[in-house]
Amino acid sequence: MSLMFSTRAPHPFTRERGMTLIDTIVGSFLLLTVFMGIGGAFQLTVDVVQNNKARAGAIALANERLEYLRSLPYASLGTSGGIPSGLIPQNEILTFNAIKYTRHVYIGYVDDPKDGLGAADSNSIIEDYKEVHVDVSWKARGGLRKVTLVARFSPAGIETNVPGGTLQISVLNSQSQPVPNASVSIINTNTSPGINLTTYTDVAGTVTIIGAPASTGYATTVTKPGYSTAQTYAASAGNPNPNPGHLTVVNNQATAGTFVIDLLGNLIFETYTNVATTTWSDPFNDSNKIAFAANIIVSGGRARFDQTSTSTAYLDTAFITPPHLRAWGELSWSDVEPTDTTILYHILYNNSGTPTLVPDSDLPGNAAGFSTSPISLFNLSTTTYGGLRLHADMAMGSSGAATPSIDDWSLTYNSGPNSLSNLTFTVQGAKTIGSLNNGTLIYKYSQNQTSNSEGIASLQNMETDSYRATIDGSTGYDLSSVCNPQPNTLMPGTVLTVKLFTSPHSNNSLLVDVRSSAGVPLSGASVRLYGGPSNYFDGTVLTDECGQAFFADMQGGNGVGNSYNMSVSKTGYQMYTSPRINLSGATDESVVLNAN
Repeated sequence: MSLMFSTRAPHPFTRERGMTLIDTIVGSFLLLTVFMGIGGAFQLTVDVVQNNKARAGAIALANERLEYLRSLPYASLGTSGGIPSGLIPQNEILTFNAIKYTRHVYIGYVDDPKDGLGAADSNSIIEDYKEVHVDVSWKARGGLRKVTLVARFSPAGIETNVPGGTLQISVLNSQSQPVPNASVSIINTNTSPGINLTTYTDVAGTVTIIGAPASTGYATTVTKPGYSTAQTYAASAGNPNPNPGHLTVVNNQATAGTFVIDLLGNLIFETYTNVATTTWSDPFNDSNKIAFAANIIVSGGRARFDQTSTSTAYLDTAFITPPHLRAWGELSWSDVEPTDTTILYHILYNNSGTPTLVPDSDLPGNAAGFSTSPISLFNLSTTTYGGLRLHADMAMGSSGAATPSIDDWSLTYNSGPNSLSNLTFTVQGAKTIGSLNNGTLIYKYSQNQTSNSEGIASLQNMETDSYRATIDGSTGYDLSSVCNPQPNTLMPGTVLTVKLFTSPHSNNSLLVDVRSSAGVPLSGASVRLYGGPSNYFDGTVLTDECGQAFFADMQGGNGVGNSYNMSVSKTGYQMYTSPRINLSGATDESVVLNAN
């Protein structure tokens, strides 16, 4: 026998590989995933077992209540505070097998359709039998759980009339669609015994309560989680004519009540100062606004040529960079140029960090310099020219007998809007709940709001309605424009943002809202207002992006001699001419332009 041993060396490119950090991380992640899955499955099993245990207890408690009710005479089947009335509590808190339950019992008469409904009932008796609902609910990890058992109880022998009338409650949304499972609370302290019951609408959004005792004062409240609340109101000193008032039930008659609720939404107001004209100026009381100067002396409220220097001098301001710049206005100045001296003015901009002359293509004559005040800068793009620098070149003649000087210079611009914090304003809905004896309406929602430090007032859980914001002059501001135009309609379950633009308060002002026939705000429409007391005024304002034009600091007064005329025009639309307008305080006007 011979034995053979291989002594072949390993392949030169074969390498033994150990475990890297990435392998460790991947392996740990896989193990974690497996254990999380096992843990989740275990937790699910525990939840299922606990829920089955709780459900079995709920069914036992519901059956226990039904068995007790079956032992009672038909006439005794009623709840405390309910219709029909009885001794059975409507709500109980019970603990069974260490689980806390809420048991709710509802008992009501039912009109069986087999012998006709309502007035078509063949024997004119609509209280055919009683229906019992027993709900037992408990809290689980997944939320509130509930078991419901329903039973029918018929009278012994022939059915008989029950004194009272019928309450028919319908619950709809703003689109006239039924709202099922809405909570309907009915309270009446005028009856004996008193009534205090809560039930829920069916799939048709209705609740029918037969056998309600004849009485006034059925206070009814309807709501649903995530929805608004609708209710009846009692007459009071603050609301002598409630609408809707509490319901009244009459024997052998049906009383109908319709309530509208809808998904709640959020209404957000943003408050701003409006676009305003601001003036930058330097009266040369000091050198704070001067960036560069050569051969210039600033003293005595003027910038003048230094006579001890050469024959030329120049002066540059720091860059003027307004926040929220909307448009440049005019450059103007006041200077002294004795004979044989000159001052030429130029406009510079920041060109990638380098002060550069605005080219003549955008500002004709800028390269040569301007010598006649004022200079219009309206056509300069605020995108290209977000900041400007004023530059002045001074030169003296050969005599040197007199020196030029600048007394002041200024630059106007339009800027805004800027956020306005801590502004108090009133928000009022269109829905009413009654009126005073003098006819003044009482609104369901009318409250003061105040914007926060960022100029925002966020109103949460607001019901569907048309809301209007107003600003009292005592705040120091007037409402000068609104986007969206008022009133602002909050639709169900939505978020609506409304921008309120303000101007400094004036005793008399006019806000004109201009829209197309389709209701679209029209920007750039020309609104001319003329006339007024002593026929003193004639001014034109273009509507902003909100379709609104604002006239401030107007003279007020009534009567033909004190009223104003107004015309509104825009290319593509027919001109509108208004009847005479009397201004008293803050006045609003709405204009609709029809297309040509």
